[in-house]
Amino acid sequence: MLSRLVVVSARGLKSRSPLGAGLVQASRSLHTSSQSLAPMPPLPEKGGQVRHGVIPEEFFQLLYPKTGVTGPYMLGTGLLMYMLSKEIYIINHETLAAISIATVIICGVKKFGQDVANFADKLNDDKVAKVQEVKDASLSSLTQAIENEKKEQWRVEGRSMLFDAKRNNVALQLETNYRERLHMVTNEVKRRLDYQVALQNLHIQMEKDHMVKWVEKNVIGSITPQQEKDSIAKCITDLKALAKTSATA
Repeated sequence: MLSRLVVVSARGLKSRSPLGAGLVQASRSLHTSSQSLAPMPPLPEKGGQVRHGVIPEEFFQLLYPKTGVTGPYMLGTGLLMYMLSKEIYIINHETLAAISIATVIICGVKKFGQDVANFADKLNDDKVAKVQEVKDASLSSLTQAIENEKKEQWRVEGRSMLFDAKRNNVALQLETNYRERLHMVTNEVKRRLDYQVALQNLHIQMEKDHMVKWVEKNVIGSITPQQEKDSIAKCITDLKALAKTSATA
């Protein structure tokens, strides 16, 4: 009977209220729309406010404009009375067991809930710290990889300058080698020319010496002993004359 009431209410909302139509349309689009690739918002660290441990605060805020402050409580009390009067829910030993179990759970939550929550928060903080450490390590390694990549790109950009410098060095080496070979050829030609000049000078000097020796030999051979004696006497006479001239002067 309650399910029939819910179905009838939903049909009435769909036909009469735009809010109901919007809810139905939203439910259809929720189940039939394609999966979105947008990033999901982060989950809240703390839950919303509740009353009596399980009832959300939004439920009361939703009913306040229509029913006032006592509306939610009257709705819950009326629904409970309706279920009991229509025997939808029958009180039996399971109800007492449920009340006992709920009491034990509530007492446990009131007494140990904060400690358990702190322990769970500590475990969560440890996990978050480990994940953050891994994230920081990954970011640092990726940052270093990016810096290395930028450095390699900078080196690649300077590769043309390096190649130009190497080309210039090779050109200078070739020019130096060419000039060394040219100097070597010049020195070799000069050495050979100097050799030829020295050889010619040697020939001329030998010819002169030979000519002087030949003339001297012939002259000496042509002088007789009488001519030699006359020449010696003539020299002595000239020396005596020069001595007298210098003495009178």
